[in-house]
Amino acid sequence: MNFTNKIIIALNLALVILLSGCEKKYNEITIQQELISDIEKLNQKVIELEKTIEESNDEKKIQQAFNSTRLSYKKIEWAVEYFTPDPARFINGPALDELEVAENTFIPPNGFQVMEELMFPNYDIKNKEELVRTTKILSGNLKQIKEHLSVITISNAHILDASKMELNRVLALGITGFDSPIAFQSIPEAKNSLGSIGNLISKMDFKSSESVQCQKEIKALINQAGNYCDSNTDFKTFDRAHFIKSFLNPISKKLVAFQKINKIEKTSRNTVVNPYSATIFEKDAFDVNAFIPSKEYQYSKEKAELGKKLFYETSFSNNKTRSCSSCHIPEKAFTDGLKTNQSLKGGNLSRNTPTLTYASLQNAQFWDMRQLDLEKQSLDVITNKDEMHGNVANAIQILNKDKEYQKLFKKAFPDSKKIEEWQVQNSLASYIRSLNAFDSRFDEYMRGDSNDFTAEEKLGFNIFAGKAKCATCHFIPLFNGTVPPSYQKTEQEVIGTPSDKNGKKISPDLGRYLQYEMPQLKNAFKTPSLRNVGITAPYMHNGVFSTLEEVIDFYNKGGGAGLGISVKNQTLPSDKLELTPKEAKALVSFMKTLTDKH
Repeated sequence: MNFTNKIIIALNLALVILLSGCEKKYNEITIQQELISDIEKLNQKVIELEKTIEESNDEKKIQQAFNSTRLSYKKIEWAVEYFTPDPARFINGPALDELEVAENTFIPPNGFQVMEELMFPNYDIKNKEELVRTTKILSGNLKQIKEHLSVITISNAHILDASKMELNRVLALGITGFDSPIAFQSIPEAKNSLGSIGNLISKMDFKSSESVQCQKEIKALINQAGNYCDSNTDFKTFDRAHFIKSFLNPISKKLVAFQKINKIEKTSRNTVVNPYSATIFEKDAFDVNAFIPSKEYQYSKEKAELGKKLFYETSFSNNKTRSCSSCHIPEKAFTDGLKTNQSLKGGNLSRNTPTLTYASLQNAQFWDMRQLDLEKQSLDVITNKDEMHGNVANAIQILNKDKEYQKLFKKAFPDSKKIEEWQVQNSLASYIRSLNAFDSRFDEYMRGDSNDFTAEEKLGFNIFAGKAKCATCHFIPLFNGTVPPSYQKTEQEVIGTPSDKNGKKISPDLGRYLQYEMPQLKNAFKTPSLRNVGITAPYMHNGVFSTLEEVIDFYNKGGGAGLGISVKNQTLPSDKLELTPKEAKALVSFMKTLTDKH
């Protein structure tokens, strides 16, 4: 080979490398350019919607324009929610005030859900001015988001992570009606959200045959899911169990496989969900360390082993007769079976003892959310004069004399020379963090490990996630109030719980208002986990209901406001659910499948 040929080959090789780099860069830019273009198109639709509202009083025309506009939003939801989560709250967040409790202030809601309340189920011309104002604010927010998304770098890792989060958003919020609670457009909107994932994955530039095949399989599954949505548009009859098992879970598995095939690194944006978990229903899907105060509080088996022994330790109580296990009985899913807890002196306290199972997967503890983590929760109970009236420092003096405790502390905290208070708190919290079994019949059914799920239980799940709207507060799959898919916030609700079963007066317990005197928080309580709910009766913060049937009847009637109690700040819709006896029975059957085996 002569020198000239070598030069030509080298130049050709350099050109191939250069073009390959350009192609990769071009594809990355294309995703961003398409995103910006879609935002511009959405904003134009918002402007047209505003014009329609201003110029027409035709209810159907206005509602159709609204539905079309939010369908366009679903194409870009993956990016808006992922890259700009704060303003996203005012694009399609709940029509509730955004509370800044530490500052004792709030921000009024804005966006699609506010507009939905103003035009569905029936449009009142009196709402015209407010609707126009809301569309103008929405347009302004979209312009800000466009500016932000125009200058950021969107990597392959971001695209994949955002795709998985959007898939989980569809599962937990989309098909449950969380962001279309009145218009019931959740199913066609879910199709658009999934379509955006398919579009993103298909544009990612990986050349291996294995990668290309995986891309095709993801696209095919998404197309099948879209076709299913087209054929099953009715919100109340949509088979969510089938949809999750047949489409969403397989798509999730393929996205994780695609990530591994192409060695796409994980990002630090979503710290709660394991990026390599096949689906959100796996036992390892959630990281308890995402909810710890700081890195030295990391979970370990050694800490949990020590914490288990401390859980039964009576030296923390003032009279040396009460331990954590006195009120959190393992056989009762770590509750006590009482209407309300008993005080140290034998009297009744005002609140029901909640389960400790899955308590680690939330961002606030106690019914009134007064502590943010399990470490502070344990100290709160130990020092509370009505519960244990104890002192950790005094208990440590006793622990120091016990050789078994010395050994366990050394294993749990090998770098420490003495037992410290934070270690006691961390060990107790670590034991509680070990109480997330994820081995209920529901879990096994959703993972495909078992088909032990009756037709009635399946109907109950579909009612739970659909017609009854339970899943819009008790989010799948944790069934608590920690909001998916980022799980950075745990919600409270005002449901108007009565003081007794006759439902004439609201419970006098002001809940979270006792910590933050904001009118929105009067009678507000944390949304508890429904896992193990079949064995944790009685229910509600005051134990007012003895059975799940009573609880469902309460919700079926529209909560406290539906019963005729004056609850001006009730966040639960006061409309009757109109559940049939068959549906209510199925709902109970489903909730009992959330009981852990161990």
